[in-house]
Amino acid sequence: MRYEFDGFELDTERLELRRDDARIALEPQVFDVLAYLVEQHERVVPKDELIERIWPEKYVSEAALHSRLMSARKAIGDDGQAQRLIRTVHGRGFRFVGDVVTTWAGPIPVADRPPAFDQEVRFCRAADGARIAFAVSGDGPPLVKAANWLTHLEFDPGSPVWAHFWRELSASFRLVRYDGRGSGLSDWDLPAYSFESWVDDLEAVVNELGLQRFSLLGISQGGAVALAYAARHPHRVSKLLLCGAYGRGRLHRGPDWVSRHNAMRTLIEQGWGKEDEVFREVFTLTMIPEGTEEQRRWLTDLQRVSASAANAALFHETAGQINVEHLLSAIKIPTLVMHARGDQRVGFEEGRRLASLIPGARLVTLDSRNHLLLEQEPAWTRFLAEARMFLNSPAS
Repeated sequence: MRYEFDGFELDTERLELRRDDARIALEPQVFDVLAYLVEQHERVVPKDELIERIWPEKYVSEAALHSRLMSARKAIGDDGQAQRLIRTVHGRGFRFVGDVVTTWAGPIPVADRPPAFDQEVRFCRAADGARIAFAVSGDGPPLVKAANWLTHLEFDPGSPVWAHFWRELSASFRLVRYDGRGSGLSDWDLPAYSFESWVDDLEAVVNELGLQRFSLLGISQGGAVALAYAARHPHRVSKLLLCGAYGRGRLHRGPDWVSRHNAMRTLIEQGWGKEDEVFREVFTLTMIPEGTEEQRRWLTDLQRVSASAANAALFHETAGQINVEHLLSAIKIPTLVMHARGDQRVGFEEGRRLASLIPGARLVTLDSRNHLLLEQEPAWTRFLAEARMFLNSPAS
């Protein structure tokens, strides 16, 4: 649905708050609080109901609710004193008192959207208490994907950037994927954020599912997470499949890469999730330079819904500091490394370097300039054929 009030437009299908055609970035729980109050604007919403709605099956303090309310009020130009749009009804709850016009928004239009696949979304707790969302789809030998940047479990099945990956892999495997901490459906308010916490998140997911032995997929930064987990638990990982991955972050690759890292950090801080043409073009072109207009639009939208600007900056800094190369010589697990020759975001040298440092690893060079392989390019067909052959071959 789409709700219009006081010059704002709240779209619950696109998960957007806009004013004068400009998006206003909101963290998911802030958006959910605002959306629920607007949807229920004809009545007072009890405090307990609002907490239950936003944090199902999780105990939170009233302070957490009031923090989200304060952020929601700020986003729409209100505050706790004026209460022009969100009114506190003492002893009862909260009510949205602005004039609301409701219209049907409909789904995000996507031409030739690939067929959806069934998935079950669940939650688990990492060692430090962070709630991690994971999805299970398909049937067959287990294949676990380590989290990487720009995912959202609810959006990915309909995305022309990601859907072909999960649809095809779910056809042959019991695919497990999850949103990393600070992104997607996982907790955005974090007790800790580090590379080690990323590895702990992967461990929490596989432990929740009781997986004893499985193949592990690492794409981009997820490759380093997969490698660190495999080094920690070699008896649980049967095979490693890496694509566009690296063992060392940009801050360990020399001055030119450090300069790129710092430039991207500035762009993230200034343009993440906003209608910033410069940021959108730079970021998108490093990920999918050969993408269609539709694919580029989805990647831009995914920035907004996958993480806040603050969490995106944390992610960027953490990824830049990664260095797992000291672990690679001890990895004896069958490993296939695939990397696009013209990868604009993670240079081909990083994939070649990974394959040379992992004993027995095989390198497959993909003819593409995209960091995220797209369904329309021959490199995707090559990736899928190689992945299936490798994952279905007998494990050593």
